[in-house]
Amino acid sequence: MKKVLILGGGFAGVEAAIYLKKNNYDVTLVTNRDYFYIYPTSIWIPTREKSFEDICVDMNALKDAHGFNLIIDEVKNISAKNGIVEFTSGLHINDYKHLVLAMGASKMKHNGLEHTLSICGNPENSLLIRDKIDELIAKGSGKICFGFGGNPKDSSAVRGGPAFELLFNVHNLLKKKGIRDNYELTFFAPMAEPGKRMGPQALKMMDKYFSRLSIKQHFGKKIKKFEKNGIVFEDDTRLESDFTMFIPAGDGHDVVKDSDLPKNEAGFVKIDDHCNVAFSDIDTFCEREDMSRPHNIYAIGDVAALEGCDWRAKQGHIAEIMAKNVARNIKEKDNGGISFEGYHEHLNILCIMDSGDGASFIYRDNKRAFMLPMPIVGHWLKKAWGLYCRNSKLGKFPRIPGM
Repeated sequence: MKKVLILGGGFAGVEAAIYLKKNNYDVTLVTNRDYFYIYPTSIWIPTREKSFEDICVDMNALKDAHGFNLIIDEVKNISAKNGIVEFTSGLHINDYKHLVLAMGASKMKHNGLEHTLSICGNPENSLLIRDKIDELIAKGSGKICFGFGGNPKDSSAVRGGPAFELLFNVHNLLKKKGIRDNYELTFFAPMAEPGKRMGPQALKMMDKYFSRLSIKQHFGKKIKKFEKNGIVFEDDTRLESDFTMFIPAGDGHDVVKDSDLPKNEAGFVKIDDHCNVAFSDIDTFCEREDMSRPHNIYAIGDVAALEGCDWRAKQGHIAEIMAKNVARNIKEKDNGGISFEGYHEHLNILCIMDSGDGASFIYRDNKRAFMLPMPIVGHWLKKAWGLYCRNSKLGKFPRIPGM
């Protein structure tokens, strides 16, 4: 049985492990956490609608459900030339036929970032955000700022949706408690039109939401630094904040940046449409008996450099499409075939943006872009998706294509 080594236990890595096992490969998944974290539903931890445990799926339970091998460790070094992966424990692995990179991304480094918390950062941040919200509610008033940043070297690395969602959920929480008027909520971003990638209709509707919910806006100025009680912008203007939730843009994974893998300017792994790592030497992809020479290497999810239209974005469902394609393409290649699946044709933006008392369905591809408000029912649809995600990953529910 041919061996596949997968680095990363997020949406991309877990999906790749599931489908490669279905294709009868000997799969080893290495991740630095003993749980799979459902990031899209973590927005409810700070408002106490969900517990931390509700958002986690035991990685050992996933291993048992699908039969892949599991190692809890941290990637330290990747040598594509020698076909060796080194881990912080001292473990070295080189006895694999295929290597799938799915380690996610690092974050852009901002001056004073330690004065912020991100709902898209380490999972434990969600608990710290919850505690800060509780603290401000106990105080009885305050100024709370929510925002996200961009990566000028790779526009696909922005993750703004969860910032909007958490803002709207906190607004709804304060409203239900009857104390919303005591708090100043501000949304900030360095770009002039945050959310533009969702399409013109969504951009207009978001502006209406901000006005209707009395949420202040601070757009179009680059961030100079974060301070304990505020944000300083490039023109030295300052936005006061008792608590700042900020999602930095993605940046190339630190291990990738230090490796001999091909990278774009931002440090993401260069790939072709089939998710093969795009080495300049095409012979790199050939099968080799000499274990000291390169293997078949693929990159999926946030670790990879996405190509395509300006509005492209790294989302979980795109990571899963890339993972399924790689599983199929590996089998096709090993069987001597040439019919490979690409990710370009599947690029779109797809999300249910939750507000705590409803949601909006957002979709964009090369042909259309729209935002459909779903009062009340949208909130419960997203919660239902969270249950589906957990149980389908564990094999308790059948998988629905595209979900």
